[in-house]
Amino acid sequence: MSSPTPRPSDPIALGLPHREPFIFVDAVVELTPGVRAVGRKVFAADDPVFRGHFPGDPIVPGVLLTEALAQLAGIVVGQPGGAGGMRLAAIKGMKFPGAAKPEEVIELHAAKAGNVGELWQFSVEARVGERLVADGVVILAGAG
Repeated sequence: MSSPTPRPSDPIALGLPHREPFIFVDAVVELTPGVRAVGRKVFAADDPVFRGHFPGDPIVPGVLLTEALAQLAGIVVGQPGGAGGMRLAAIKGMKFPGAAKPEEVIELHAAKAGNVGELWQFSVEARVGERLVADGVVILAGAG
């Protein structure tokens, strides 16, 4: 079994095929390839999405939290060089019990729950400190 990486790592170097402006993992702080990862994301207050979601009381959209969690799960699967990578195939039971605000550090967690062939299922959650802001399951499929 692989041991976790001990220091923050660049998501692109770890195989994330996305590029700006669609990278929603700033750093991978723990990674056990094929098993689990912990990452971090901070959404800047001047991000254009906050002009409309919601003016005067901006929150990170749940769909962006879900995408961040799916990106982290793809890093767990591991496709160095980003050659195709994985694609989000399904979202199951995603809940958003709390809100994440601009400039808050969002800690992302993705743990493999199982896989069959090229389908990988992950239990995922996002937290701001102790506050749970997203929780559910994502399923990734091989891009090929």
